[in-house]
Amino acid sequence: MDYNSLSKTSKELMLMEPFYGLFLISLNKEIDTRIPTAGVSKNGINYQLIINPDFWESLSSEHRLGLLKHELLHIGFFHLEYENKGMNRELVNIAMDLEINQYIEKKYLPEGGCTIDNETFAPMNLPTKAGWRVYYDLLLQEQQQQMQSPMGQKIQAMVDAIAKGLSQTEDGTPVPDHSTWEEFENLSEAEKKLIKSQIEHTLSQIAEQIEKSRGHVPGEMSSIMKKLKEKEAPRFDWRGYLRRFAGGSQIVYTKKLRRKDNKRFEDNPGLKIKQRRHVLVAIDTSGSVSNKELLEFFQEIDHINATGSDITVVQCDSAIGSIMRYKKGDKIKIVGRGGTSFDPVLEYYNENTRKYSCLIYLTDGECSTDVVVRGKMLWVISTHAQINKSLKGPQIKLN
Repeated sequence: MDYNSLSKTSKELMLMEPFYGLFLISLNKEIDTRIPTAGVSKNGINYQLIINPDFWESLSSEHRLGLLKHELLHIGFFHLEYENKGMNRELVNIAMDLEINQYIEKKYLPEGGCTIDNETFAPMNLPTKAGWRVYYDLLLQEQQQQMQSPMGQKIQAMVDAIAKGLSQTEDGTPVPDHSTWEEFENLSEAEKKLIKSQIEHTLSQIAEQIEKSRGHVPGEMSSIMKKLKEKEAPRFDWRGYLRRFAGGSQIVYTKKLRRKDNKRFEDNPGLKIKQRRHVLVAIDTSGSVSNKELLEFFQEIDHINATGSDITVVQCDSAIGSIMRYKKGDKIKIVGRGGTSFDPVLEYYNENTRKYSCLIYLTDGECSTDVVVRGKMLWVISTHAQINKSLKGPQIKLN
């Protein structure tokens, strides 16, 4: 196998289903023998496809198309983003394959694959396009009755084969191989959020491009695209707050405009002047702050950014861990997770009040400070914590 063979199949997918063809182009592809078939693995803050060359060469041209779409559907349906704690991982793998394979024509699927109407699963009369969680529950019921149910015994055999890293059961029934997904299990909540945001952005851009060229987004993806457009509302009126209270330092941007005359110098372009607030946002990264709270903080930072403000993010536990300008989509590594002290950030802000319009401190509030802040600031307490009356200055609690 070489990349020319993969490129040829990619072009065929582009002609057949442009949405998935464009999606495939956006991902890194790697030819590697470390997996027996093909799968999705991690590539920075994005996904990539890994394909075993020998496995690829064993497939027909139609099955190659089906394989690529299969892996793209796993990503597009955000299967790698679901929290499966407490669930049987092997059953989840089977259920997810049962879900996505319904969106691939049968001629593009290998014989015996996980489909609701093949000889393995047909006796269960599974509902059509019901979602992997429904299939998981039904598979689990059958598995738990394996002593009395031949179907339950088949499912258990598939579960055992997946757990052993096999590609099929003893009777030759193929099983899903999602071994590369283990790379995503130990990621921090922030890393998971960044990867998900990257894919959401990619899918939205592809859908926009398809619609502009008068194409159509596949039905199975249209509902997902609709959800992506329904952005979670901010838990606080950041636009109103910043407009009323956050005066102070602003960044001035100038842009030359040929359409606007320069009143002072003829034949020169005019200037458009735009002022933006520069907000310092502190994140409490101490050990008392949960991953769920950190995710909540980053969601609010996105909403602050949406007000048109420039943002500098400072991470601090008992000491400042990092100070960086914020840009949506950037990879932000969480640093800290030790003790708690608000003093380092407040002292930094006092030394740099001319640079920032205000300070917004996102925290669980489980600390106190004697530092007197000289500029405007707001304490923002997470939904899982309580207002700390010992903190000086205005506080809000996220709802």
